[in-house]
Amino acid sequence: MSAPLQLTFVNFTKDSYIIVEGKKNADRFFIIRSGKVRLSKDVQIVAEEQGDTLNPGDFFGVVSTMSGHNHIETAQALTDVTLISVQREQFSQLIQSNAPVAMKIILQFSKRVRYLDDALTRLTLKSTAAEDPSHIFNVAEYYAKQNQFSQAFYAYRQYIKHCPQGENVQTSKERLQKIAPYVKTPPPTFKPDEMSRFYPKDAMIFCEGETGEELFIIQKGSVKIVKVVENNEVLLAVLKSGDIFGEMALLESKPRAAGAVAFEECNLMAVNRESFKQMVNTQPQLIARLTTLLADRIWLIYRQLANTQMADPLGRMYDALLIQLEKKKIDLNNATSFIFDFGTKELINMVGLSQSDGILVIRKLMENRSLQLVNEKIHIKDVKEITRQVAYFHKMQQLEKARKEKAASLNYF
Repeated sequence: MSAPLQLTFVNFTKDSYIIVEGKKNADRFFIIRSGKVRLSKDVQIVAEEQGDTLNPGDFFGVVSTMSGHNHIETAQALTDVTLISVQREQFSQLIQSNAPVAMKIILQFSKRVRYLDDALTRLTLKSTAAEDPSHIFNVAEYYAKQNQFSQAFYAYRQYIKHCPQGENVQTSKERLQKIAPYVKTPPPTFKPDEMSRFYPKDAMIFCEGETGEELFIIQKGSVKIVKVVENNEVLLAVLKSGDIFGEMALLESKPRAAGAVAFEECNLMAVNRESFKQMVNTQPQLIARLTTLLADRIWLIYRQLANTQMADPLGRMYDALLIQLEKKKIDLNNATSFIFDFGTKELINMVGLSQSDGILVIRKLMENRSLQLVNEKIHIKDVKEITRQVAYFHKMQQLEKARKEKAASLNYF
């Protein structure tokens, strides 16, 4: 029998700083017992959905603590406050003793990911991605035009299933007949109670816009999470063995916000809503893992949002590579080589460029002799070169900003 959970209460006086943005080694998060706390960021790219003032029962610092990254925000006491301090290693115990707290964190994280995802789509592609079932037809059309017939076949079928009276049903049926001969591997089908599932490479696991009754745990292989907007596919993440995805539709009972495609052949475990409820009470380690993954995604989206503020597309590409290194917690202070798990096409998608514009920038990127393609994946000979390049582009942007501000002040007078 494990020892009872021992939580610490800490007090901060009004105007005290509790956590500071950018600080490393976040090892604990806080639940407000009394008082008010204000959250802020150095660069506020999008407004926080829940606002920036927290009250008793709210929590902060979970993203950085559970993801193991630097703090992404500053927390300051608006009044005298009493906080409950929870260390990272205590989280599983907290779940066991207080499942509602775990569910509150997970549900808030899920909503935050969906909200930030939409903000990232707006900033990257200057558009909002639709989540209603009718959007499935647009997804199918995109993949058909790209000659990605396996994904198109799946999406057309899902459109017919979810929109039986839709205006594009007849067109979808005609498209299915036309592309069927080119589909090498038909989309796999499974029984509702079939938890173990195998997907071949490029198979669509689910499509954005369709309803979701399951989340998935990757047991072997990798999955890419994508979104199709304005005839562009945005790569949101490449997930590996042990990762969890598809939880937002299950938790919020809303259409899938993004699609999932087998990046390579993979074995997945499907968990339905009833099984998930049981896991919250019986498998705290799994729920802690889900919380960590959601925290990782929130941290990643904040970094991607900051990436959209870089004016030079070449600088954005270098920064996108840096984000992936930071995500994997690669030591950026030592000279070491690294092979990314994606190629140039995916990198173009990450920064929201069209393929035609992106190819021009990729050519400039690959002029750097530290970079090369290995089996269609990007290879950097020395990760410190990425940090040097990002620092250079940030410096150039700051100088340009200062120049414009000076010119504006002179024009004012």
